[in-house]
Amino acid sequence: MGKTDGSDRQVTVGPVDDTGAHILHVDMDAFYASVEVLDRPELAGKPLIVGHASGRSVVSSASYEARRFGVRSAMPVAQALRLCPDAITVDPRMERYAELSRQVMQIFRRATPLVEPVSIDEAFLDVAGARKLLGSPAHIAAQLREWVRRETGLPASVGVAGTKFVAKLASGRAKPDGLLVVPVAQTLDFLHPLPVGALWGVGPSTQTALAGLGLRTVADIAAAPVELLEKRLGVGGRRLWQLSNGIDVREVETTRLEKSIGHEETFEFDVTDPAVLRRELLRLASRAAERLRQASVAGRTVNLKLRFADFRTISRSRTLPEPTSVGRRIYEEAVALLDEAWRERVPVRLIGVRVEQLEPDAGQPALWDPDEDWRETERAVDGIAAKFGAGVLGPAALLGTKPRRVGESDHYRG
Repeated sequence: MGKTDGSDRQVTVGPVDDTGAHILHVDMDAFYASVEVLDRPELAGKPLIVGHASGRSVVSSASYEARRFGVRSAMPVAQALRLCPDAITVDPRMERYAELSRQVMQIFRRATPLVEPVSIDEAFLDVAGARKLLGSPAHIAAQLREWVRRETGLPASVGVAGTKFVAKLASGRAKPDGLLVVPVAQTLDFLHPLPVGALWGVGPSTQTALAGLGLRTVADIAAAPVELLEKRLGVGGRRLWQLSNGIDVREVETTRLEKSIGHEETFEFDVTDPAVLRRELLRLASRAAERLRQASVAGRTVNLKLRFADFRTISRSRTLPEPTSVGRRIYEEAVALLDEAWRERVPVRLIGVRVEQLEPDAGQPALWDPDEDWRETERAVDGIAAKFGAGVLGPAALLGTKPRRVGESDHYRG
């Protein structure tokens, strides 16, 4: 296997044969934090937390300097600051992260059209067809890292393997800012020493069940009778046995659609004013619709999420007659769901909008289109945003007083 030492110098541990290792997993390192350092070089080398400085906010990303203190994504910011009191906290800038994500994905597609984005900061690539033009998979991986660094200033780690699962594990082992090649012939040597928790789908309860069978490493699962695993874990047992034996037949899916796109907001103070919640729904619905149009998809189901002051969380949804990417339509459906679900006016801690059942947007509305005016208006705004930048225009209803927010999250579910 081969790995870099975090610089541009290739460090080789034993002979590296990347024949057949045509799957790459590219993962941007501490993406949000790296973007903040890119735009503010004075933050380089310092413990950095991306997240609102509020007791209710969670860590969106953390620099590796902060991670050394135990700071992790999704951790409450208050807890993170207790672990690392000297950390610098900066507010998330989702538009900026999305802008650089699009640039990075375009760089990936320069190497191969077979790119499957997994999230805003990672993707799988199949480079089997790029060898004649660009060289071996390991060389392509190194070239991609160089292109990304030179053109965006951002670090990326790459795993190279014969399957998606192993490539994903390899990129994690390569972090930060590294490259790890797992030759196909050495796949089991790489997998088998790992703990069972390294396998996809193995959480605490599954680990407990596997430990009850005396299975603690991937090698243990690989050697176990598959019938025993199925009896204890159902259909997931066979899947774990396959992964443990290096079997993963999934291909890179260039036509992969997200299952949902949405945004949610946590308030610094609980909200009881319906007008405030409606304004937030309009903002969140507009952002979700913009993402839908950027991805050339539309959704049939609008989902509303509410978390109350006592942390009780509910969701309500309704399915539309026709799929939509119109923000106003998404907003109106979300407001209707709010009116149904929030009759007792319990203080609201978090509100979210998600659009589900996504499908390619045909671009041709129905013969009778009640959203025609809004559709054309929003497309015009998209054009202006593409020319002058996101956020130049927005719904007039969003002008004026805004509630104190401690963190907005973007959700893309695959």
